[in-house]
Amino acid sequence: MNDISAPSAVMAASSSSGAAQSRAALETSIARATDAILADQRPDGHWVYELEADATIPAEYILLVHYLGEAPNIELERKIVRYLRRIQLADGGWPLFTDGAMDVSASVKAYFALKMAGEREDADHMRRARAAILGAGGAEAVNVFTRILLALFAIVPWSAVPMMPVEIALLPQWFPFHLSKVSYWARTVIVPLLVLNARRPVAKNSLGVRIDELFLGDPSATGLLPRAGHQSRGWFAFFRVVDSILRGVDGWFPKRTRERAVQKAVAFVDERLNGEDGLGAIFPAMANAVMMYDALGYGPDYPNRAIARASLDKLLVVGDDEAYCQPCLSPVWDTSLVAHALLEVETPRAQDAALRGLQWLRPLQVLDVRGDWISRRPDIRPGGWAFQYANPHYPDVDDTAVVAMAMHRAAALTRSNVDREAIARSREWIVGMQSSDGGWGAFEPENTQYYLNNIPFSDHGALLDPPTADVSGRCLSMLAQLGELPGNSEPARRAYDYLLAEQEDDGSWYGRWGMNYIYGTWTALCALNAAGIAHDDVRIKRAAQWLIAIQNEDGGWGEGGESYKLDYRGYEPAASTASQTAWALLGLMAAGVIDHPAVTRGIDYLVRTQREHGLWDETRFTATGFPRVFYLRYHGYRKFFPLWALARYRNLTRDGRARVAVGM
Repeated sequence: MNDISAPSAVMAASSSSGAAQSRAALETSIARATDAILADQRPDGHWVYELEADATIPAEYILLVHYLGEAPNIELERKIVRYLRRIQLADGGWPLFTDGAMDVSASVKAYFALKMAGEREDADHMRRARAAILGAGGAEAVNVFTRILLALFAIVPWSAVPMMPVEIALLPQWFPFHLSKVSYWARTVIVPLLVLNARRPVAKNSLGVRIDELFLGDPSATGLLPRAGHQSRGWFAFFRVVDSILRGVDGWFPKRTRERAVQKAVAFVDERLNGEDGLGAIFPAMANAVMMYDALGYGPDYPNRAIARASLDKLLVVGDDEAYCQPCLSPVWDTSLVAHALLEVETPRAQDAALRGLQWLRPLQVLDVRGDWISRRPDIRPGGWAFQYANPHYPDVDDTAVVAMAMHRAAALTRSNVDREAIARSREWIVGMQSSDGGWGAFEPENTQYYLNNIPFSDHGALLDPPTADVSGRCLSMLAQLGELPGNSEPARRAYDYLLAEQEDDGSWYGRWGMNYIYGTWTALCALNAAGIAHDDVRIKRAAQWLIAIQNEDGGWGEGGESYKLDYRGYEPAASTASQTAWALLGLMAAGVIDHPAVTRGIDYLVRTQREHGLWDETRFTATGFPRVFYLRYHGYRKFFPLWALARYRNLTRDGRARVAVGM
């Protein structure tokens, strides 16, 4: 049934006949999930759940140990091997997300790591992996980051890697390629890579492991990659010429200039090393920092190298049988979202736990570090929260908006002003980070130099951090919850206009950081509802209709990573997940669609699929690092988002309300 105007009498009759879940069953489901989430709270008040990516990060961890010539922890290595073997596809390759297609770059790294860890070439799983890789074009087809890894192991020549001279670190800010013009994640990954490109070290690799058998031809003859699908023919050809020129003059750069550039790159890393939370608090940057110090001759005991190396081990998840390495940690994100879910539950125990979580978050607000964002906003005071335990140079507006909204909700509950200044500073910083088009990127304002995604290095197409609907929607939600509406606030009006302009033809919104249009549509509907748009506005009705139309037969919602493909032509069915079902339900309720069979079926799906442990199981990836390249599985999403949706539905139907009164 796809008619969002279905009369409430239909729902009432359905409910009275017992077709809908009883109030008692709903309350039991909420109580069980609440108990399970409260049990996950750490003694100091915060929550942090595992954050899983694909095979590349654990594979790179194994390879880094051997690159550095460290004595491997054999027990840990075998556990990572078991993890890699478990997630191998039946066809022999490794995907970027659960149920996804084989990815040649991830597969080459996984195979290399397994072989490095002692897996025999003639083992069945290795033969299958080799056949899959050769069938996908061989290791010659791997992406730029994998080529850099292979060059560091002297398997392919550096001529197979796009030229990135370290002198880039010396370029003035007005130059078309300046490090301030790329995203924070690209910047922290690239800067130590510049040093590696200049020094071109060779891995210790004491076992002498090579993977020549994965190439269709001679590895030493590997050339540059062709143009990627997102890249313009003209721009790519231009940058290919620039690449050739840089190669030709590379040996002619003055040694003094090169050394000055190396030292500037090292100073950049040193300043942002971030203790044992790591450079940029993300694995690729942290690993590159360790290799940079090693290439410059700093031994394992050199303090900065030792700290950088220790930061990587903090990302490990080690179980009884398996282990893997996370791309980063997500405590601020997890804690702030759990706080919202528990505040929605409305029981004293849940509210007390949420307040303890917010108390833990309070001192993590970045108030004294002027991060890289000052390159475009030099006059704005800091005031954001980072995603991780610590990342002061790179707070993000999405986390900040979510924390501020949770604190604002808690203040209304406790009638306390304890967070008034924290909320005001976060609002000030977020408004200052708004881009000229009215939207927000996650970490940078005005990060829209799209031509840079055409350089040969950017085959991934993720060099930038432009405004997106999901992040912008969250910021509008915060402003509206604080009382700033399009009619009385210029930042809110600009955000409102931006968000409406971003709506797709089918009524949905794109989700940059969550998978995908379900996530984006949930965020946009929450923001527009908070901003006061009428529920019968045609744009809201189109969005609700889209969500209802894509509901699965089992009552849930699902969407896959394939939705990020360049030739996307509309929603493609995917298996239902608890987290995506919760987003769809929260979006529909924000649109005023509460008393509707689709919502009833969605709530029934969540109640029906709740497990004995009180939460939900979910193996599919529902979040996004970089579209088409890198995806994420937040282990907490299947826990707190369904609870949030169930509690909100209970509250709205219990109170007879048709409008969500908060920002998200």
